[in-house]
Amino acid sequence: MTDSTTTPEQAPTPAEKRDTSFFGHPKGLAILFLTEMWERFSYYGMRGLLIFYLTQHFLFERGEANIIYGAYIALVYVMTIIGGTLADRYLGQRKAVTFGAILLVAGHGMMAFEGDGSRQVLTYEGAQYELTLDGRGGDAVQMIVSDSGSSAITFGGEEGARTILVTDPAAVGSPAVIPLTDDLISTEQQSLFVNILYLSLALIIAGVGFLKANISTIVGELYGLQDSRRDSGFTLFYMGINLGAFLSSVTIGIIGIKYGWNYGFGLAGIGMLAGLLTFLFFQPWLEGKAEPPNLELLKKRVLGPINVEWACYITGFGIVALSMLLVMNAEYVGDILGPLGALMLAVMVGYALFFTKGAERGQMLAAIYFIIAQIPFWALFEQAGSSLNLFTADLVDRNIFGWSVPSPVFQGLNSGFIIVFAPLLAWLWIALAKRRLNPSTPVKFALGVFMAGLGFYVLVLGIRATGVGALTPVIFVFLIYWIHTMGELMLSPVGLSAVTKLAPARVVGMTMGAWFLFSGLSNYLSGVIAARTGAETIAGQIIDAEAAKASYAEVYSNVGLIAMGIAVGMLLLSPVIKWLMGAADDTMKPHPRETEAGGQSMDRSSDAP
Repeated sequence: MTDSTTTPEQAPTPAEKRDTSFFGHPKGLAILFLTEMWERFSYYGMRGLLIFYLTQHFLFERGEANIIYGAYIALVYVMTIIGGTLADRYLGQRKAVTFGAILLVAGHGMMAFEGDGSRQVLTYEGAQYELTLDGRGGDAVQMIVSDSGSSAITFGGEEGARTILVTDPAAVGSPAVIPLTDDLISTEQQSLFVNILYLSLALIIAGVGFLKANISTIVGELYGLQDSRRDSGFTLFYMGINLGAFLSSVTIGIIGIKYGWNYGFGLAGIGMLAGLLTFLFFQPWLEGKAEPPNLELLKKRVLGPINVEWACYITGFGIVALSMLLVMNAEYVGDILGPLGALMLAVMVGYALFFTKGAERGQMLAAIYFIIAQIPFWALFEQAGSSLNLFTADLVDRNIFGWSVPSPVFQGLNSGFIIVFAPLLAWLWIALAKRRLNPSTPVKFALGVFMAGLGFYVLVLGIRATGVGALTPVIFVFLIYWIHTMGELMLSPVGLSAVTKLAPARVVGMTMGAWFLFSGLSNYLSGVIAARTGAETIAGQIIDAEAAKASYAEVYSNVGLIAMGIAVGMLLLSPVIKWLMGAADDTMKPHPRETEAGGQSMDRSSDAP
C-alpha cells in the first residue's frame, strides 16, 4: 500500500533504511497496531452488548437505557480533550497510553462482575411471581417463575398487549390470564452491582480518553514529516482498528449473548489486557518516541510529595469520579454539554470576527461550519449500538442459513464494509481528481449527512413493506449499515482533516477541542433520539411487536427526512463554504496523501475514540 513513485522531497530518510521490520515500516508500528487492535476489540465488543446488558440484566427501561448509553459514548469523546492535553503538556504519549490502558483493563474487567441482576416481580392476588428471560438477546423467551416452577408467557388482550397469558399455569400455580398493569409490577435492582456498572463505564471513559487521544500521535512520531511511508503506515494502523472492531463483533457478540454477560465482558477484558501487555513488553521498539516533553517538569513537586506526573494520574482518577457521577445522572449530561457547546461556538465565532481577517477569517468560519455540520451525521450513525441494535434483536428476521445471528454480530458490518470499500472510494476520489471532478469537501460532507438519513429511510421502507406481525428482512440491516458506512467514508476522513487545515495554527488546539466537544454532543443526541423509539417491555423484552414497529418507523422516518433535508441545505450552501475555504480545499487535485491512502481514514479513529 506504499506509493511506488518517489519525488525528491519524498526520498527515503536514513530512518527508513534503518527500520523496515514491519511490512517495510518501523517495528514500533507493530505494537501500536496490536495495542489499538485489542483496545478496539474490547471497546466495540463491550459496546455491542451494553444496551442489552442495561435493558435485560439490570432492567432499565429502554428510554433510560438509551440515555445512559448516549451519555457514555458522549463522555468518551469529551474526555479525550483532557487526556490529549495532559499528554501534550506533561506526560507524553507513551505514559498516557499506558495509564489509559490500565484504566481500560480495570473497567472492562469489572464489567464481568454482573451479580444476579435485577428482578421484576409481579404481585397478583397475594402471590408473587418473577418475570424473567430464559436467555439474552432477541431470541430469549419471557418466563414467569414461582417457587413451584416456571412457564413461558405471551401477551394479549383486546386493547393491545395488556394481559399476560401463562402457557402452563399449573407449573407456577397462577391463573392462565393475568391483567398487565403497572401497579402490579415492581423492579428490584442490586445497587452494589449497578454501581459497579457505573464505575466500570467511568473507568472505560477515562481510559479511552488517555489512550485513544494519544496512540495515533505516536504513530505519527515514528516517521519524519517527509517520510513517504507515513500515510501507508496510518493505513496499516487503521486496518488494525477495523480488524479489532470486526473480530469483537463475531466473538464477544456471540459469546456474550449465547453463553453469558460475564463471558462476553470477560473476553473484552482479556483482549484489553493483551493490548496492555503488548504495549508494555515491546515499548523499547518505540525507540524513545512519545516521551514526556520535559522530564524535569514531570518530577517537579506541586503539592507535598505529589509531583506533576502523579498530579496527572490523580486528574485521571478525578475524570473517573466525574464520569461516574455523570453516567449515574445521565439525563443531565445534555444540560451540561449543550451550554458548553453554545459557549464554545460563541468563543469561536467571536475569535473569527474579531481576531482574524481576510482569508484566515473565511477559513476559520469554514472550520466552525464543519464542527457544527457533523452533528446530524453522528446523531444518526450512533444509533447502531443503541436503538438499531435493539431493533435488530426484536424486529428483524436474523435467521441466516439456519442460524439466528445475535444482534451484536451485525455491529461488525461497519468495519467489514470499511475494509472493503475504503480503498475503492479512495481510488474513485483519485480518478475524479485527475479529471478535476472530485467533489469538494463541503459537498462530500453534505453527501455523508444525506446518506445517514437515507439509511434510516431505506430501513423504514423495509419495516413498512412487511405485514402486521412480520419480521423485517435482514437485508435491510445490511443495507442501512452499508449506506451509513459509505456516508462515513465521505464525511469522517475529510472532517477532522479540514478542521486542522482551516483553523489558524495559534488556535488549532481550541478548534480540535471544539470538534470533540460537538462530537460528544452529537452522541448524546443519539441517545435522546434512541430513547424516543422505546417500547413497552417486560424483563427487557418488548411485549407488543406491532406497536414497537410503528414507533421505530415513525422515529426513523422523521429523523431520516430531517437529516436528508439538512443535507440538501448543506449542498446548497457548499459553494459558499468552498469559497470560505479558499486554497485549503485541494480536492480538485490529487494530494500526495491521497495517492498513498486516498485521504481515507480506515475508521473514525482520526476523529473518534
